[in-house]
Parts: sequence; C-alpha cells; structure tokens
Amino acid sequence: MSLPTDTGTVRTVRRTGETSICYSVTGPPTGLTWVFIHGWGCRRTDFAPVAAFLPADHRVITIDLPGHGGSRTARDSWTMEEFARDVAAVTDAEHVDRCVVVGHSLGGAVAIEYARLRPDVVTRVIGLDAYHYLALYPAIDDAAARPLLEGFETDFPAAVRGLVTMGSIPGTDPEFGETIFRKMSGIPQSVGVAALAGMLRWDMDEALQAVSQPVTTLAVRGLLDPEAVARYGDRIDFVVHELGSHHFLIEQPEETAKLLMAAIR
Repeated sequence: MSLPTDTGTVRTVRRTGETSICYSVTGPPTGLTWVFIHGWGCRRTDFAPVAAFLPADHRVITIDLPGHGGSRTARDSWTMEEFARDVAAVTDAEHVDRCVVVGHSLGGAVAIEYARLRPDVVTRVIGLDAYHYLALYPAIDDAAARPLLEGFETDFPAAVRGLVTMGSIPGTDPEFGETIFRKMSGIPQSVGVAALAGMLRWDMDEALQAVSQPVTTLAVRGLLDPEAVARYGDRIDFVVHELGSHHFLIEQPEETAKLLMAAIR
C-alpha cells in the first residue's frame, strides 16, 4: 500500500535561520480555512485524501512540522509550544484571520497550543485520535518519561513498531501497518526522540484551561481510554467512531471528512 501524495500548492516559510516550514495550500483564501497538523513521525500529505472530500470552496493548509516531511531545522527546542509557533508562521504568511485547526495525535497537542497562541484566529480545535491517552496526558514527570525515551534511543525501529502496534485495532490490515511503520521510522532518530520528549512533558490540563475555544476529538472506539471521557468530558467533546486504526484519516478519508464537517456544524 502506498501513502497519499501532495495535491496542493507547495510553499515554504522560513521561521529562523535554521528552520524552514514546508506546507501545502488548496482552495480559495475566501473560504472557510482548515489548518491540519500531522502526528509524530507523520507528514502533511497524510491529509490530502481528507482534503479532497471537503467542500471545494474551503481553503486547506497542511503543514510539515520541523524534522518531518519537507520541513528542515537544526533547532534544539522541541516543545509543543515551539511547534505552535511554526504553525503560526505559516498562517501569518497566508494571512489567515479565522480557521479551524485539526491535529492528529501529537498534532492535537500542537493544535491546542496554536489556539492559545492565536486566540483571535482559531475558532475550534479538533483532534484526530488525540487527548485520550492517559498514559501520555497530562504531563509526565522526567522519572516516568525517561524509560519511555530510552527505548527510542536504544532501538528506534523497535520502539516505532511498538507505537504502530499500539495504534492498531483488531482487523487492521498488516500491509497498512507496515506502510505506517516505514513512514514513521523514516524520520531522524534525534527528531523522533526530541519530539516525543516534548509531547510527554506537555501539560494538557494546563493548556486546556488556557484556551476558550471548543475542543473536539474524533476518537477510535477501540483505542479510547474510558477514564479520559470521565476526566475531560466536560471540556472535550468526544466523538467516538469505528473508522479504523489510529491512522483512520488515511484508511477512511471520506468518512473522516464527514465527521469534520459535522463537528463544525
């Protein structure tokens, strides 16, 4: 199985001397704007199939985070807040004044930080299988994070395979899992470890208190921790579905687009 390819106009914005952000744009600037942020080890092209099923008069901006896809960096700061500044550099360059921000997995954390950074721009935050892994959220202290990070430092491919397995559900196509594994394990190990450390240390409780926009997550039923609903159900709208694995946006792009449209209604 092959991964999605780009269908939009590809552009680059330079944040600093060592960081350039690659992104794609489709649709007119006058339409409702969607900003898509991929997950750990993923890339902006993952959203191309979903974008194809959104209304033609909507603008879609998909972004490669630094160290992923076509974006380049030599930075030493890998926090969710710094990723949000990368997203803001793109939306500033595109003169976005209002948008819905969508983040897959780690991208969901970045989406909330972007909403905090640009409260007058973001109207709604939507996570794709984000915010409901209580083993990751809220912040994990260094003592607990260290063993997790050591696995990625010692045997990166094996640790990535473990992530892919955890994100699978019964019936997930093994070939699809291998495709996802090859993609995710293809990022530089240094980027993977640093970005994972940033996610583990992100304080979701504090971030949720700091944003006022509505937050929704499209959660895979087979991966949802019920404790997350009990803990965050009064702040996050959990839309539970059975569209596939953690990477359902690639498996079922048309149905994912329908859920996104329903969320903004």
